[in-house]
Amino acid sequence: MAVKKPVGTVTRGTTNPNRLRRVDRYLCTLSVLKTTDAPIVVDLGFGGSPITAVELLARCQTVNPKTRVVGVEIDRERVERGLAVAHEQLHFTLGGFETPLPESFGKGANADLIRAFNVLRQYDESQVVAAWALMQSRLSETGILIEGTCDEIGRLASWVTLDREKPLWFTVSLRLAGLVNPSKVAERLPKALIHHNVQGQQIHRFLQDLDLYWSTHAPLGVFGSSQRWLAVCKSMTDAGWPVKQDSKRWRLGEITVAWDSVAPN
Repeated sequence: MAVKKPVGTVTRGTTNPNRLRRVDRYLCTLSVLKTTDAPIVVDLGFGGSPITAVELLARCQTVNPKTRVVGVEIDRERVERGLAVAHEQLHFTLGGFETPLPESFGKGANADLIRAFNVLRQYDESQVVAAWALMQSRLSETGILIEGTCDEIGRLASWVTLDREKPLWFTVSLRLAGLVNPSKVAERLPKALIHHNVQGQQIHRFLQDLDLYWSTHAPLGVFGSSQRWLAVCKSMTDAGWPVKQDSKRWRLGEITVAWDSVAPN
């Protein structure tokens, strides 16, 4: 039987240790990881080094020790590097957005979590919806897809959380110490949003409001950047943004809003 060609193209593969700590910290709070007996978590497009898959497994297993991680890459040499560190709960396979899983997982196995980070950034925006749909089709009934982007050392990050049917949430996560303006994350928006950060679009208004309240609450900086950010999140809520109310996440420099509030017009 002919082997199907992976769906996608080879990306730059840039990666660094601890680069994805912000999104990993977020996905470890998701109920699907806690309630699934032996969750299958996919690191799609893990890049030139398998380190992000290794870190993902370690972080997920603090929540659910039965977690299995599968690193998926379209570049065969990168898969070979992964196989050198593979073990019973850490697998690597050749593939793309079709998200193949090892045969040992059984026929019909689906992913409970897919993390696709810094992959679609290198594609054209017109390809985003199809890539999302293909990855969503590989999710379990309660599965979650997280697609997003971050800078090289993980201080600026943003992502979209999707279920099998649709995008649900948009999240920004920032290192608050030394932050001048939250809108700095504009250069690391997901591909679905990055070209829409212009006047008249909701994502532009969202980032402008973050900057406004970050400036407004500057005096609170004497009590620490987390207190300043907490005030920003409360002001965003008061201004009518559908902010997910979770002060623990806010303290980490995160803010999450309903996807529809920032989606392109």
